[in-house]
Amino acid sequence: MYKILRKVELNDAVILMEVHAPMVARSCEAGQFIILMCEEDGERIPLTIADFDREKESITIIFQKMGRSTNLLATFNEGDKLVGFVGPLGEPTNFPEGIENKRVIGVAGGVGSAPLYPQLKALAQKGTKVEVIIGGREAQYVLMADMFKEFCDNVYIATNDGSLGVQGFVTDILQDLLDKGEKYDECIAIGPVVMMKAVVGVTKPAGLPTSVSLNPIMVDGTGMCGACRVTVAGKTKFACVDGPDFNGFDVDFDELLNRQKAYKKQEDVTVTIEEDGHVCFCGGQEDHHHG
Repeated sequence: MYKILRKVELNDAVILMEVHAPMVARSCEAGQFIILMCEEDGERIPLTIADFDREKESITIIFQKMGRSTNLLATFNEGDKLVGFVGPLGEPTNFPEGIENKRVIGVAGGVGSAPLYPQLKALAQKGTKVEVIIGGREAQYVLMADMFKEFCDNVYIATNDGSLGVQGFVTDILQDLLDKGEKYDECIAIGPVVMMKAVVGVTKPAGLPTSVSLNPIMVDGTGMCGACRVTVAGKTKFACVDGPDFNGFDVDFDELLNRQKAYKKQEDVTVTIEEDGHVCFCGGQEDHHHG
């Protein structure tokens, strides 16, 4: 059992939790993720490791309330225990040789701040000059800005409604920086697929190498189910074992966007029986004849 040490509501939809998970905290690195379970026979929820503390033997996760399982997780409080917490999974971020002498710009959209944070933090600890652009629909959805300020040379913010920072998108700020002649050696973009695609649309013409972190539909986290397959440089990859970080120039974003919509109808209805007969068995109705 994995005890929740700390819980912080970052806004009305996003929650931070620090979980006691000694084995994961002992060996995890930036870029990796975990899969947790709130209850026996519940859904397996993949979440990026937002931070870790080897001395406290803790892992920090940040999640957005979306479906039944994440809403259930949101009801857990400090002192409560999770039944499963598996990791670290995925490949750690592979920082190029000599990165300590480089300049890196990070771009985060929404909860993308969570996986971007440990990567930029690790780079800063190596001596790399790092900056970040954070985007959100409105001020409350701009996550972890103060945490990034602890080691980033510049923290730029964009909101759709202009309630914080520049009104517009993260790509507007990125394009403006490049147009002004700012030079970066690498860009790391993490957020919604459409945002990462848009960032690559800016960086590719500029010849700025760009890494993205992909979060396709995932089930087992070992590559066996094949649900998280993505096309990268014309080849099939599995985000859970080959990623989650990939060269943004090589990702087939259009295919990924279509695959993300595959279960939209079922995700919208979590327990009730749809007209097509779908039943969610993740803590929902039980059918002993279900095979």
